[in-house]
This record gives sequence, structure tokens and C-alpha cells, in this order.
Amino acid sequence: MPVTVNCDMGEGFGLYRMGDDAGLMPLIDIANVACGFHASDFNHMRATVRLAKQHGVKVGAHPSLPDLQGFGRREMKIGREEMTNALIYQIGALCGFLKAEGLPLNHIKPHGSLYGMAARQDDIAQAVCDAADIFGVPLLGMTGTLHETVYPARGHGFVAEFYADLDYRPDGSLIVTREHEAKDPALMAARCVRAITEGRGTAIDGSDIPVRCDSICIHSDTPNAIDIARAVRAAIQPYT
Repeated sequence: MPVTVNCDMGEGFGLYRMGDDAGLMPLIDIANVACGFHASDFNHMRATVRLAKQHGVKVGAHPSLPDLQGFGRREMKIGREEMTNALIYQIGALCGFLKAEGLPLNHIKPHGSLYGMAARQDDIAQAVCDAADIFGVPLLGMTGTLHETVYPARGHGFVAEFYADLDYRPDGSLIVTREHEAKDPALMAARCVRAITEGRGTAIDGSDIPVRCDSICIHSDTPNAIDIARAVRAAIQPYT
């Protein structure tokens, strides 16, 4: 399977802007569009869907915990049914805009702390699947976590991600920060190539960790996201 580049997008709100979606969209294959609970609103969602359509980019839902103030990067206690309902609400909203623009829903990728919770909490991973049952699209997630075991066991396609612009702990888990720092584009591109060709990543202590790379994620709120996207796109060209 060719490796894709995905990006979390549409994360403005009202008059506030975050990330250069217009600059990033030509460099990616699939867009994970915010659905209103950590960022975005009805105007930003539709504008992002239209931008993706203009560039032939596939669109997936990027739903979150209900944490607009914390950008979805704070964990909370929430039950399986409530989480399922929150996901259906968000994904359904995006599907309305996709239908308006004549596009299908391509995938679902939980955002931020919800992504991390689903990686290690069975009830949350099951809630993600409960919502995905309704929409019938693949789920993006991390290898070596409940994403890789629960999602396929529930009958859902699983697309393993490698993160171009986040750091990994020695146990292979992601370090999710409230704000992302700029990264060296050449180094990030080299790490992506290694993830593809060797199935290995580098943790913050310099140790090797096993990874799987069906799709490479770049965050639109990383300060030099466009430079990273350009470097990664050029480096992985033989594998796309």
C-alpha cells in the first residue's frame, strides 16, 4: 500500500485562525477535519471541506473530547455511551458538509487526548468503534496500542500512523503537548523514511522503538508545518 500524508486541519474558530490550511492542502493526501468540539465551527468546517475538494484531498472526521477551551488536549472521565454520542454528533455534522459538497467521508481519526485514551482504555476504544459502526469507514491509529487490536477486532479498517512532528517515549507512546514546537524538517523527513523502510522510530532518549507507517501525520498547528510537509513529501516520494 502506498504511504499517505495526513494533516489535522480546519482548526480555526470564528475569527481566530490556526495553521495555514491553504498552504498545506496541496502537500497532503487526506485531511482530518476538526468537528467543533476542540476547534472549528460550521463556517470553518465547510470552508475546509471545499478547500480539500479543490485539491483532490480526501476528508476524514477528527472528533474530540468536548474541550474547546483546552483544544481537546486534556483528558476527562467520560463513559462509553456518552463518548459514542459525542462522536456521532461531531462526525454527523461533518458528513452534512461533505454531502453538501458531494464528497464521501473517508475515515475517522480521534483527536488529541481522545486518541490517547482510546489507545489504552478499552471502553473508549469501543466507543470509537460504536460510532464507526454507523459510518462504515476506516480508523486511523497507532500500532502497538488498543487501536491496532480493538479496531480490527470490531471489523474496522485500521490505518497505522507515524507522527512526523511529535516525540515518542521509550515505550512507543506519543508525547502530546498543548502547543507544538517547530521541528527540523530534514530530521523529521529522515525519521519518516526510516519508519517506512525499517519499521523503527527514535524515542526521546535515543532508543529505537517499533513503528508502523501506513500514513504520516503532520499537525497544522506546528509552527513550521509547511516546511515539514514539503520535506516529508519529497523524501517519501518513492513510497507513495
